[in-house]
Amino acid sequence: MKIRKCNDYDITMDCGFSLGGKTGRGKVAIVFEEAIELRRIFMLKNIPSILSPDLFKILMEMGHGNEIVLADGNFPAASIAQRLIRLDGHGIPEILEAILKFFPLDTYVESPVGLMAVVPGDPYKPVIWDEYRKIISNSKEPFKEFEYIERFAFYERAKEAYAVIATSEIALYANIILKKGVVV
Repeated sequence: MKIRKCNDYDITMDCGFSLGGKTGRGKVAIVFEEAIELRRIFMLKNIPSILSPDLFKILMEMGHGNEIVLADGNFPAASIAQRLIRLDGHGIPEILEAILKFFPLDTYVESPVGLMAVVPGDPYKPVIWDEYRKIISNSKEPFKEFEYIERFAFYERAKEAYAVIATSEIALYANIILKKGVVV
């Protein structure tokens, strides 16, 4: 790839990479066609746009047995999270579906998916749980049944989770914990 003199049709990228055996960091002027080629080199295909770079990095860092919380809009995510990922404007079902394209569920535990149980005496019936069941089933990940976790026990477990994703989910009792499995 050649670096050409910058003019009105060229663009400037701030990046670090190697060109023609010379490694550089800083402003690099490249013509439009070369910018398109660089985009092809540095971009990934088939990654759902809802998975931010920060979230994708977290998913990659997680090891077998680590847990991630997908938290609804009422969850105290900022005060609980060791690592907080904000996905404001998105609901949990669409995030769950995107994550499960890349995230193996743990097959060595009875239930790799935990939900915040309805508080005793609360008549609310969380219909979103049926949606979660359908998404997990469609993902082809091995799954039998949810683990229902008492509210304050859920908070304590969330404090130990590798990360918490704060969402704008409005459904009540929509919080969900995923335990990472192994890729075979």
